[in-house]
This record gives sequence, structure tokens and C-alpha cells, in this order.
Amino acid sequence: MKDREEHLARAVGHLIGIRNECSCTIVSECGLPDVTVKQAAYLRMIDEHGDITFSRLAEITRTSKPTVTEMINRCVGMECAYRERCPDDGRIHYIRLTEKGRAIARTERTALRRTIERMMNSLDDRETDLLIEILGKVR
Repeated sequence: MKDREEHLARAVGHLIGIRNECSCTIVSECGLPDVTVKQAAYLRMIDEHGDITFSRLAEITRTSKPTVTEMINRCVGMECAYRERCPDDGRIHYIRLTEKGRAIARTERTALRRTIERMMNSLDDRETDLLIEILGKVR
């Protein structure tokens, strides 16, 4: 029994390693290998919410506006985000993502897609169908 668990642990660990490798490659492709988990999380929230203001991002993250401003200033400095003035109310600024910012925000989805591509390139159709069936049983 222990042998099977160890084999499964190695196999799952290998799969997680491939996914992490894909994530690192994506972040490196953006030229930002030192982006922090927190910065990536902010970029993800901006990407998910679309038209988002500093106040709204502070609400979502349950942080202060100065904290959000500091984080966005870092993202602007990394060329991942920029501010855009609201055309209807010049006091309001929206936070927008650059292409680089969007790529980092979507790293997890892209890494998963690349991992699946690698899996499908390694397996034939029958093996892929079997893997789908087996993974569908995992709860």
C-alpha cells in the first residue's frame, strides 16, 4: 500500500512540477521573474473586475487606499498597470492592465493550459480518455 502511495505522490508531484515550470516560464517571458505572489494577486483581481477604481480595489482586498496606491505604484513601475482618468469624473481613476500585466494575471490559467497540452502530447487518445475518466472520479 505504501508503495502505491509513494508512486502516486511522485506522479502528482511531477505533474505539479510541470505546472510550476510552466508558470515560471510565463512570468519570465514577461520579463518579471521577481514578481511577488501579492502583486500577481492584485493583477488577477484587476483583471477579473474590469473597470476598477482604487477605492473598489481597497474594498475587495480589505486594505487601505494608501496600501492599494503603493501596490499599484509598484505595478505601474513594473509596466504591468497604468491609471486612466474617468471621462465623466476627473477625480476618479481606473486601474488598467498592460499586456504584461494581463499575462501575469492570467498565469495560472495559461500554465494549466500549457500543462494540459504537454499531457496530451505525451498520451495517445485512449490514454487521454482513461486519464479523464480517472480524474473525474477523484473527489
